[in-house]
Amino acid sequence: MTLPSKAKIVEVGPRDGLQNETTDVGTAIKVELIDRLVRAGVKCIEATAFVSAKWVPQMADNAQVMAAVQRLPGVAYPVLVPNMKGFEAALDAGAKEVAVFAAASEAFSQRNINCSVAESLERFRPVVAAARRNRVKVRGYVSCALGCPYQGEVVPGAVAELAHALFEMGCYEISLGDTIGVGTPGKTRDMIEAVARRVPLKKLAGHFHDTYGMAIANIYASLEMGIAVFDASVAGLGGCPYAAGASGNVATEDVVYLLQGLGIDIGIDLAMLIETGAWITEKLGRQNASKVARALSAKAAAQSAGS
Repeated sequence: MTLPSKAKIVEVGPRDGLQNETTDVGTAIKVELIDRLVRAGVKCIEATAFVSAKWVPQMADNAQVMAAVQRLPGVAYPVLVPNMKGFEAALDAGAKEVAVFAAASEAFSQRNINCSVAESLERFRPVVAAARRNRVKVRGYVSCALGCPYQGEVVPGAVAELAHALFEMGCYEISLGDTIGVGTPGKTRDMIEAVARRVPLKKLAGHFHDTYGMAIANIYASLEMGIAVFDASVAGLGGCPYAAGASGNVATEDVVYLLQGLGIDIGIDLAMLIETGAWITEKLGRQNASKVARALSAKAAAQSAGS
């Protein structure tokens, strides 16, 4: 078994991590979070979402965030768009990369966006076409890749079919999401194996939630399969709305610790990343969900007390 020599993190904290926060997170805090992540070495940061402020009020300042962020060369600042209206707003705000999302579960698609999987794909066709005309990159998300809160099991073939459709449509990369965090390494391998028959492995990414504590194990299984791009959220920001009290996104600190421990080049300063996680959780008044950050912070505190 040969693991990838390099890997990439797509940091989703500023968008996926903050979108369900119940108290308003100011634009200045969002912008500083993005800037701190860049200083820590993160090269791809999902900055915001151009969605309805009625349904996702936390993202209402999307244009202001994009205007205020100092966009540096070599760093990508993708944004989520649900439809053509969102894409046009993102384009006006200067976005150079967007992400579209569809579910591998019919039940989830109907409950979440009130349409079938096929209908959701039709919504994205004009978005991808417009993006191509404007030289904007498009990334595709497949949610419920390892399970659905409404229908339960999701067969790998359904994930593969949807991933293939998004890839054929023009998405340069497909992120396979364990939306409710129920996946296990065996099921992760089976799903990736099915998708890899329809989409090249180098065009795939993993997006794992840690609801059952399996995210890091699933990432390792994905590495064994040849995937080298992973979505993660600093300090584990973002709970799982489909499982009360459950953790959501895997913490970026934990993923970086894993990758560095395996000798995989990630280009991120773990100490600076931990500082960023501590800073944003203090601003939000919540506990840091990163096990690595908590362990190393406790170790540092103990050493400081003993000196």
